[in-house]
Amino acid sequence: MEKQLFTVTVFSENQVGLLNQISIIYTRRCLNIESLSVSPSSIEGIHKFTITTWSDRVTMEKVVKQIEKRIDVLKSFLYTDDEIVYQEIALYKVPTEQLLNEKNLEGIIRRHNARILEITKEYTVIEKSGHNDETEALFEELKNYDIRQFVRSGRVAITKSTQEYVTMFLEEQARRRAEGLI
Repeated sequence: MEKQLFTVTVFSENQVGLLNQISIIYTRRCLNIESLSVSPSSIEGIHKFTITTWSDRVTMEKVVKQIEKRIDVLKSFLYTDDEIVYQEIALYKVPTEQLLNEKNLEGIIRRHNARILEITKEYTVIEKSGHNDETEALFEELKNYDIRQFVRSGRVAITKSTQEYVTMFLEEQARRRAEGLI
């Protein structure tokens, strides 16, 4: 089966131990989590996990079903890159002296659509948001300037759908409760 990068979103209340439960599901299937991001969602009291993994569709569909069995999980969804809009953010810390000696520093920053966040005598922090290959390209170019620190966030993503799927799910659950079906 062909492996591709999948993005799983998990909606839950903010409960202690849920991340551990989710990571165990991945571990049992020998899947590596490429990136992980957790934050509050657009729905008050609900948090969103965004997890990326290289795998095949059949395996990932099973993972999503297993995640949904966790009592603290409201709903989980599986996406490919063409179904979502996504970004990462990267920070690069380089010695200021190295950058000041670079005649084309402005060109590097402009070419990569990056920006300078902080400049001190000792270091300069540069920020770049984009896809993984874009943040990696700037990293490769800045290697020539003695990168002291580098960090990249996990993927953040939203669907291309006009509605939030978890909102539709919660509305359906509320309707079913009101009708006495749950």
